[in-house]
Amino acid sequence: MRIGTTQIVDTFAEAFRLRYTRVIVTAHDEHWRDAAVRAACGYGTSVLGCDAEIGVEGWLPPDETPDGRPGASILAFSFSPEGVAKAIANRTAQCLLTCPSSAVFDGLPGAADRAPLGSHVRYFGDGFEKTKVIEGRRYWRVPVMDGEFLVEETCGIEKGVGGGNFILQGTTLDGTLAAVRRAVSAIERCPGVIAPFPGGAVRSGSKVGSRYEGLRGSTNEAFSPALVGRVVTELLPGVAAAVEVVIDGTDEATVGAAMAAGIEAAVGPELLAVSAGNYGGKLGKFHFHLHRVLSPTTPG
Repeated sequence: MRIGTTQIVDTFAEAFRLRYTRVIVTAHDEHWRDAAVRAACGYGTSVLGCDAEIGVEGWLPPDETPDGRPGASILAFSFSPEGVAKAIANRTAQCLLTCPSSAVFDGLPGAADRAPLGSHVRYFGDGFEKTKVIEGRRYWRVPVMDGEFLVEETCGIEKGVGGGNFILQGTTLDGTLAAVRRAVSAIERCPGVIAPFPGGAVRSGSKVGSRYEGLRGSTNEAFSPALVGRVVTELLPGVAAAVEVVIDGTDEATVGAAMAAGIEAAVGPELLAVSAGNYGGKLGKFHFHLHRVLSPTTPG
């Protein structure tokens, strides 16, 4: 399969089951909303080393938020419900409670599984906190120095999919990075997904295991241009740089749609090929075959 001059390798991305939550963060204006989001989403790239993979699902105008202020929808993913619950509670306490004017709302009110949010943070109020139920949803008002921190008592947890991916192989670093930016920009317009790595991109694509004891993941040498000629490579001749884009989403169809959007936006004369990372089908239950992902919208 080719899109223009870019080859789409006949391979698949291997993804796996994660649990996720969605919270809606609002603030006095876009400056403070962005500050809250940057803090809450920090150090949230890979569940191999972080408490959660976390990022912005979408930016919300005031007429789409619970309190009529600028907002953002944040998705956080982890291996277990307990992992998600701990991560979002800690990030709410350390990053959102501390940000001037911020408020936090549950973005999955219909979910049966619940995680503590305001019920965790309220203790900072030292007995001065207040609670109120509005339309069946309980909120906490925690006194702080700029007024009150409003936070919903709990947030929902659902089953999601983590690790959808594709790998862009370019003739130059400049061209590859430009392709990455096009891909990520398209993914950001897709609902229900995040690309949690820096700028949506991963240059340190990994494989399972290592020669070093105790290390769960290590460099995927098959995609390293510096090792061509020393190891079996999966890079096309002439590739100078390869960068992976990883996608987490609310369900399988959502991840597949975001992969298609990202790949279609990335292709161009400087991009020799699009491949994907997998482990022979042994790591995750979700297999996104690139040709099948693209076939609904792109001729093969």
